Amino acid sequence: MEMKNKTVNIIVLANLAVILLLVTFAPQLMIEPGKLIDAHLELTDDCFNCHTPFIGSTPDKCMECHKVDEIGLKTTKGLVIAKEKKNVAFHQKLLEDDCVACHSDHKGVQSFRPIGYFSHQLVAQDMREQCDGCHIKPGDALHLKLKGNCSQCHTIDGWKPATLEHEKYFRFDKHHDSTCEKCHIESNYSDYTCYGCHEHSRSKIREEHVEEGIRDYEKCVECHRSGDEDEAEYIWKLKRRGLSPQDYPAYRGGSHGDDDDDD
Repeated sequence: MEMKNKTVNIIVLANLAVILLLVTFAPQLMIEPGKLIDAHLELTDDCFNCHTPFIGSTPDKCMECHKVDEIGLKTTKGLVIAKEKKNVAFHQKLLEDDCVACHSDHKGVQSFRPIGYFSHQLVAQDMREQCDGCHIKPGDALHLKLKGNCSQCHTIDGWKPATLEHEKYFRFDKHHDSTCEKCHIESNYSDYTCYGCHEHSRSKIREEHVEEGIRDYEKCVECHRSGDEDEAEYIWKLKRRGLSPQDYPAYRGGSHGDDDDDD
Protein backbone atom coordinates (compact mmCIF):
# COMPACT_ATOMS: atom_id res chain seq x y z
CA MET A 1 0.00 0.00 0.00
CA GLU A 2 2.85 2.31 0.92
CA MET A 3 4.57 1.51 -2.38
CA LYS A 4 1.35 2.31 -4.27
CA ASN A 5 0.98 5.71 -2.57
CA LYS A 6 4.61 6.48 -3.30
CA THR A 7 4.06 5.66 -6.97
CA VAL A 8 0.99 7.92 -7.12
CA ASN A 9 2.91 10.77 -5.50
CA ILE A 10 5.73 10.39 -8.00
CA ILE A 11 3.29 10.48 -10.91
CA VAL A 12 1.55 13.57 -9.54
CA LEU A 13 4.84 15.37 -8.91
CA ALA A 14 6.09 14.42 -12.37
CA ASN A 15 2.92 15.84 -13.95
CA LEU A 16 3.25 19.02 -11.96
CA ALA A 17 6.88 19.34 -13.00
CA VAL A 18 5.97 18.90 -16.67
CA ILE A 19 3.17 21.46 -16.37
CA LEU A 20 5.47 23.93 -14.62
CA LEU A 21 8.13 23.48 -17.30
CA LEU A 22 5.58 23.96 -20.09
CA VAL A 23 4.07 27.05 -18.47
CA THR A 24 7.53 28.51 -17.96
CA PHE A 25 9.23 27.65 -21.24
CA ALA A 26 6.40 26.94 -23.70
CA PRO A 27 3.22 28.53 -22.34
CA GLN A 28 1.69 28.77 -25.83
CA LEU A 29 1.28 24.98 -25.76
CA MET A 30 -0.68 25.19 -22.52
CA ILE A 31 -2.81 28.28 -22.25
CA GLU A 32 -2.91 30.10 -25.60
CA PRO A 33 -6.53 31.33 -25.91
CA GLY A 34 -6.36 31.74 -29.68
CA LYS A 35 -4.37 32.82 -32.68
CA LEU A 36 -2.67 36.21 -32.48
CA ILE A 37 -3.70 39.02 -34.80
CA ASP A 38 -1.75 39.13 -38.06
CA ALA A 39 0.54 41.97 -36.98
CA HIS A 40 1.76 39.96 -34.00
CA LEU A 41 2.00 36.48 -35.52
CA GLU A 42 5.78 36.54 -35.25
CA LEU A 43 5.35 36.60 -31.45
CA THR A 44 3.30 33.39 -31.35
CA ASP A 45 6.05 31.42 -29.60
CA ASP A 46 7.23 34.28 -27.39
CA CYS A 47 4.47 34.82 -24.83
CA PHE A 48 6.75 36.68 -22.43
CA ASN A 49 7.31 39.39 -24.99
CA CYS A 50 3.86 40.69 -23.98
CA HIS A 51 3.04 38.81 -20.76
CA THR A 52 4.67 38.92 -17.35
CA PRO A 53 4.55 35.53 -15.56
CA PHE A 54 1.68 35.28 -13.07
CA ILE A 55 0.65 38.90 -13.82
CA GLY A 56 -0.44 38.93 -17.43
CA SER A 57 -0.27 41.57 -20.14
CA THR A 58 0.46 45.04 -18.82
CA PRO A 59 0.47 48.43 -20.60
CA ASP A 60 4.20 48.75 -19.95
CA LYS A 61 4.81 45.65 -22.07
CA CYS A 62 2.70 47.06 -24.92
CA MET A 63 4.44 50.43 -24.81
CA GLU A 64 7.88 48.88 -25.15
CA CYS A 65 6.98 48.56 -28.84
CA HIS A 66 3.99 50.88 -29.21
CA LYS A 67 5.09 54.28 -27.93
CA VAL A 68 1.92 56.25 -27.19
CA ASP A 69 3.19 59.53 -28.64
CA GLU A 70 3.98 57.76 -31.94
CA ILE A 71 0.77 55.72 -32.40
CA GLY A 72 -0.76 56.58 -35.77
CA LEU A 73 2.33 58.60 -36.69
CA LYS A 74 5.13 56.04 -36.78
CA THR A 75 5.39 52.26 -37.00
CA THR A 76 6.92 50.19 -34.21
CA LYS A 77 10.08 50.22 -36.31
CA GLY A 78 10.19 54.03 -36.14
CA LEU A 79 9.15 54.58 -39.76
CA VAL A 80 6.86 57.53 -40.50
CA ILE A 81 3.35 56.48 -41.55
CA ALA A 82 2.56 58.36 -44.75
CA LYS A 83 -1.13 57.52 -45.04
CA GLU A 84 -2.77 56.12 -41.92
CA LYS A 85 -6.12 54.56 -42.85
CA LYS A 86 -7.51 54.83 -39.34
CA ASN A 87 -7.77 57.87 -37.07
CA VAL A 88 -5.81 56.61 -34.08
CA ALA A 89 -3.89 59.69 -32.95
CA PHE A 90 -6.42 60.09 -30.11
CA HIS A 91 -4.23 57.65 -28.16
CA GLN A 92 -2.10 60.65 -27.20
CA LYS A 93 -5.16 62.07 -25.40
CA LEU A 94 -6.10 59.02 -23.34
CA LEU A 95 -6.54 59.67 -19.63
CA GLU A 96 -4.78 56.44 -18.68
CA ASP A 97 -2.72 53.76 -20.36
CA ASP A 98 -4.92 50.67 -20.29
CA CYS A 99 -4.36 48.91 -23.61
CA VAL A 100 -6.29 45.72 -22.85
CA ALA A 101 -9.39 47.77 -22.05
CA CYS A 102 -9.90 47.92 -25.83
CA HIS A 103 -7.38 45.62 -27.50
CA SER A 104 -7.38 41.84 -27.48
CA ASP A 105 -4.62 40.38 -29.62
CA HIS A 106 -5.76 36.77 -29.29
CA LYS A 107 -8.62 36.27 -31.75
CA GLY A 108 -9.75 33.37 -29.63
CA VAL A 109 -11.05 35.65 -26.88
CA GLN A 110 -12.69 38.30 -29.03
CA SER A 111 -16.10 36.92 -28.12
CA PHE A 112 -15.36 37.83 -24.51
CA ARG A 113 -13.59 41.13 -25.06
CA PRO A 114 -14.32 42.52 -28.52
CA ILE A 115 -12.59 45.73 -29.58
CA GLY A 116 -16.07 47.29 -29.76
CA TYR A 117 -15.99 47.75 -25.98
CA PHE A 118 -14.01 50.98 -26.38
CA SER A 119 -15.02 53.49 -23.73
CA HIS A 120 -15.06 57.18 -24.57
CA GLN A 121 -14.58 57.83 -20.86
CA LEU A 122 -10.91 56.99 -21.46
CA VAL A 123 -10.56 60.01 -23.77
CA ALA A 124 -9.82 63.51 -22.48
CA GLN A 125 -12.91 65.72 -22.21
CA ASP A 126 -11.84 68.13 -24.95
CA MET A 127 -11.54 65.21 -27.39
CA ARG A 128 -15.02 63.82 -26.74
CA GLU A 129 -16.57 66.72 -28.66
CA GLN A 130 -14.31 66.19 -31.69
CA CYS A 131 -16.09 63.13 -33.04
CA ASP A 132 -14.88 63.58 -36.61
CA GLY A 133 -11.31 63.42 -35.34
CA CYS A 134 -11.78 59.65 -35.11
CA HIS A 135 -15.07 58.83 -36.81
CA ILE A 136 -15.83 59.13 -40.51
CA LYS A 137 -18.99 61.11 -41.18
CA PRO A 138 -21.91 58.89 -42.28
CA GLY A 139 -22.60 59.13 -46.00
CA ASP A 140 -26.39 59.50 -45.83
CA ALA A 141 -28.15 62.62 -47.12
CA LEU A 142 -28.80 64.03 -43.63
CA HIS A 143 -25.28 63.82 -42.25
CA LEU A 144 -23.64 65.09 -45.41
CA LYS A 145 -25.28 68.45 -44.70
CA LEU A 146 -24.09 68.62 -41.08
CA LYS A 147 -20.88 69.94 -39.59
CA GLY A 148 -19.90 68.90 -36.08
CA ASN A 149 -21.94 69.17 -32.87
CA CYS A 150 -22.70 65.44 -32.99
CA SER A 151 -23.47 65.40 -29.26
CA GLN A 152 -26.67 67.38 -29.81
CA CYS A 153 -28.21 64.18 -31.20
CA HIS A 154 -25.81 61.37 -30.24
CA THR A 155 -24.15 60.32 -26.99
CA ILE A 156 -20.76 58.78 -26.29
CA ASP A 157 -22.55 55.68 -25.00
CA GLY A 158 -23.73 54.70 -28.47
CA TRP A 159 -24.49 55.94 -31.97
CA LYS A 160 -28.08 54.80 -31.53
CA PRO A 161 -30.58 55.77 -30.41
CA ALA A 162 -30.16 59.37 -31.55
CA THR A 163 -32.37 61.99 -29.92
CA LEU A 164 -33.43 63.87 -33.05
CA GLU A 165 -37.14 63.64 -33.85
CA HIS A 166 -37.56 66.57 -36.21
CA GLU A 167 -41.31 66.11 -36.73
CA LYS A 168 -41.78 66.65 -33.02
CA TYR A 169 -40.75 70.27 -33.65
CA PHE A 170 -41.40 70.93 -37.31
CA ARG A 171 -42.70 68.85 -40.20
CA PHE A 172 -41.11 69.38 -43.59
CA ASP A 173 -43.25 69.78 -46.69
CA LYS A 174 -42.81 70.89 -50.29
CA HIS A 175 -42.48 74.50 -49.14
CA HIS A 176 -39.97 73.76 -46.40
CA ASP A 177 -37.51 71.25 -47.86
CA SER A 178 -34.53 73.25 -46.66
CA THR A 179 -30.94 72.39 -45.82
CA CYS A 180 -29.97 72.14 -42.16
CA GLU A 181 -27.72 75.18 -42.20
CA LYS A 182 -30.55 77.33 -43.61
CA CYS A 183 -32.35 77.22 -40.26
CA HIS A 184 -29.56 76.15 -37.90
CA ILE A 185 -26.86 78.81 -38.01
CA GLU A 186 -23.22 77.82 -37.38
CA SER A 187 -24.23 74.16 -36.95
CA ASN A 188 -26.10 74.89 -33.71
CA TYR A 189 -28.91 72.36 -33.96
CA SER A 190 -30.35 73.25 -30.56
CA ASP A 191 -31.46 76.64 -31.95
CA TYR A 192 -32.99 77.82 -35.21
CA THR A 193 -34.12 80.86 -37.16
CA CYS A 194 -36.98 81.32 -39.61
CA TYR A 195 -35.62 84.62 -40.92
CA GLY A 196 -34.13 84.66 -44.38
CA CYS A 197 -36.62 82.36 -46.16
CA HIS A 198 -38.85 83.96 -48.84
CA GLU A 199 -41.12 86.50 -47.04
CA HIS A 200 -39.74 85.73 -43.56
CA SER A 201 -38.07 89.06 -42.88
CA ARG A 202 -38.00 90.28 -39.29
CA SER A 203 -40.08 93.38 -40.07
CA LYS A 204 -42.74 91.48 -42.02
CA ILE A 205 -43.14 88.77 -39.39
CA ARG A 206 -43.41 91.41 -36.65
CA GLU A 207 -46.02 93.35 -38.60
CA GLU A 208 -48.20 90.30 -39.25
CA HIS A 209 -48.09 89.06 -35.66
CA VAL A 210 -48.59 92.42 -33.96
CA GLU A 211 -51.64 92.94 -36.18
CA GLU A 212 -53.12 89.79 -34.60
CA GLY A 213 -52.14 90.91 -31.10
CA ILE A 214 -49.19 88.49 -30.92
CA ARG A 215 -46.09 90.08 -29.46
CA ASP A 216 -44.14 86.96 -28.50
CA TYR A 217 -43.32 85.73 -32.00
CA GLU A 218 -39.65 84.72 -31.83
CA LYS A 219 -40.35 81.07 -30.90
CA CYS A 220 -41.95 80.22 -34.22
CA VAL A 221 -42.35 76.46 -33.85
CA GLU A 222 -44.48 76.83 -30.73
CA CYS A 223 -47.36 77.54 -33.17
CA HIS A 224 -45.91 76.81 -36.61
CA ARG A 225 -45.35 73.05 -36.64
CA SER A 226 -45.45 72.94 -40.45
CA GLY A 227 -46.19 75.17 -43.43
CA ASP A 228 -49.92 74.99 -42.65
CA GLU A 229 -51.01 78.45 -41.45
CA ASP A 230 -54.39 77.08 -40.34
CA GLU A 231 -52.60 74.72 -37.97
CA ALA A 232 -50.58 77.62 -36.56
CA GLU A 233 -53.76 79.61 -35.94
CA TYR A 234 -55.36 76.58 -34.32
CA ILE A 235 -52.43 76.11 -31.91
CA TRP A 236 -52.30 79.83 -31.13
CA LYS A 237 -55.95 79.82 -30.08
CA LEU A 238 -55.35 76.82 -27.85
CA LYS A 239 -52.42 78.67 -26.25
CA ARG A 240 -54.67 81.62 -25.54
CA ARG A 241 -56.94 79.27 -23.64
CA GLY A 242 -54.03 78.42 -21.39
CA LEU A 243 -53.64 74.84 -22.59
CA SER A 244 -50.24 73.16 -22.43
CA PRO A 245 -48.86 71.60 -25.67
CA GLN A 246 -49.34 68.07 -24.31
CA ASP A 247 -53.06 68.85 -23.86
CA TYR A 248 -53.66 70.11 -27.39
CA PRO A 249 -56.37 68.14 -29.23
CA ALA A 250 -55.09 66.63 -32.46
CA TYR A 251 -55.16 69.02 -35.41
CA ARG A 252 -57.55 67.78 -38.12
CA GLY A 253 -56.19 69.60 -41.13
CA GLY A 254 -58.20 72.81 -41.19
CA SER A 255 -61.17 71.65 -39.09
CA HIS A 256 -60.95 73.87 -36.01
CA GLY A 257 -64.41 73.20 -34.64
CA ASP A 258 -65.57 75.83 -32.18
CA ASP A 259 -62.05 77.29 -32.02
CA ASP A 260 -63.05 79.61 -34.88
CA ASP A 261 -65.27 81.50 -32.49
CA ASP A 262 -62.31 82.47 -30.35
CA ASP A 263 -61.05 85.86 -31.46
